[in-house]
Amino acid sequence: MNQPPKVKVFVEGRYRKLTRDLPQTVFFCPVCKGHPRRRRNCEKCEGYGKLSRDSVQELIGWVLGKAFGTRKHKFHGSGREDVDVRMLGRGRPFVMELIGPKVTRPDLAVLEGEVNRRNEGRLEVEGLHWTEKARVRVLKETKHAKRYRALVSVSEAPDPARVEALLGQRVTLQQETPERVAHRRADLVRQRWIEYHAIEAASEPGTVEVTAVTEHGTYFKEAISGEAGRSKPSFGELLGGIDCHCETLDVLAILDEQGSEDEDQPPATGRSMSFGAGL
Repeated sequence: MNQPPKVKVFVEGRYRKLTRDLPQTVFFCPVCKGHPRRRRNCEKCEGYGKLSRDSVQELIGWVLGKAFGTRKHKFHGSGREDVDVRMLGRGRPFVMELIGPKVTRPDLAVLEGEVNRRNEGRLEVEGLHWTEKARVRVLKETKHAKRYRALVSVSEAPDPARVEALLGQRVTLQQETPERVAHRRADLVRQRWIEYHAIEAASEPGTVEVTAVTEHGTYFKEAISGEAGRSKPSFGELLGGIDCHCETLDVLAILDEQGSEDEDQPPATGRSMSFGAGL
């Protein structure tokens, strides 16, 4: 006899990730795969079954799952950021799919407050509201440019004239698949664009703060370093051939496909500063 389909409830919102040690979704150990028996003696994860203690998915899912009376849920994000990248600004849109809930209409405002209370300093959610399955496809398939802020180490002070010439220009990149994701991405050369909106001397010696907008699918860290020629032209090449490395990275905004700002986000303006010899 066929079982009736399980009820599914969909909740949409945005999350801000405030720490650099939190993956978006559950990061199972690649050796034991989190299997209850195999993980007991797994040296890779030391028996934990995962490579991180928690994730955005779990921190939200634990609260919503308890309120909805289900342990089964799926997390659908509008893209993702690396574990060590913060997601700031208005946050990243997501849909949480609750499967087989015993409770179907808890107070979402109360749940939003509970997620934020339990995860102060690590994770915030806002705008939780009811949605439907069709929104999952929209989130997955819509392409978004991103606005980033990066702390970049530089081998020497950039030439102010080159900085001025670069600001606001849309640069076309040729990017091979980075080695850090080659195990899960096709080995292709992708053409993407990037615009550098601000380049300023940072407080830490030997660093600059860079604000840029990139096309959907751009590997930003590699756009900075060049990854030994796999991403061209690199930020360092555009500044005259200096060595650069992305030390820390934040996503400031999820934009539309062409890089336009949300209506409640002020537009970025090109800024540069004089770079002293002690940089």
